[in-house]
Amino acid sequence: MIQGKWFPQGSDLTEALQIREAVFGRSEDSIDSGAQSTLVYQDDVPAAAGRIWWQDGAFWLGDIGVLPDYRGQKLGDLTLRLLLFKAQDHFAREVRLICPAETEGFFTRLGFHRENVLEDGTLELMIPGDEIDLDTCKSCKKKDCPLRTE
Repeated sequence: MIQGKWFPQGSDLTEALQIREAVFGRSEDSIDSGAQSTLVYQDDVPAAAGRIWWQDGAFWLGDIGVLPDYRGQKLGDLTLRLLLFKAQDHFAREVRLICPAETEGFFTRLGFHRENVLEDGTLELMIPGDEIDLDTCKSCKKKDCPLRTE
C-alpha cells in the first residue's frame, strides 16, 4: 500500500532526513524549521520525500527524492503532486524550485518552465499557481481509458 503523510514545521524529520541523506548526501539545514515535509511510504516503509516552504514571495519545493530501491514506481511523481497540491491549497501565486539539468523533464511535464540557469549549471524552474494542473488524465496517452472524459 502506498501512503502519503505530511509533517508540519517542528515535526520529527528523522525519516525525511534519512531519505535526503541517502539520495542527496545532505542532512538537516536551516530551511527545515520553516518547511513542511511530505513522505511517501510503500508498505509502511519511507520511500520518497520532499518539502515546501515560503520564501521571497513564492512557494519553493526542494529535496524531492526517492530511495533507489523504490524508483520507477511513480513515487517521485506522487511526491511532487502532493507538494503542488499543498501549494494550491495555500493559493500559491507561483511555485519555484532548483534542480539539476538532467531532471528538468520530470518537472516540465507538470508545467514548470525554466526561469534561469544558475552558475553551477542547475536550473531554476517556476510554475504560476493558476497553471498547476494535477489532472493525471490530461497527459495520459491511453486513448481507451474508461476514466478519460475528453
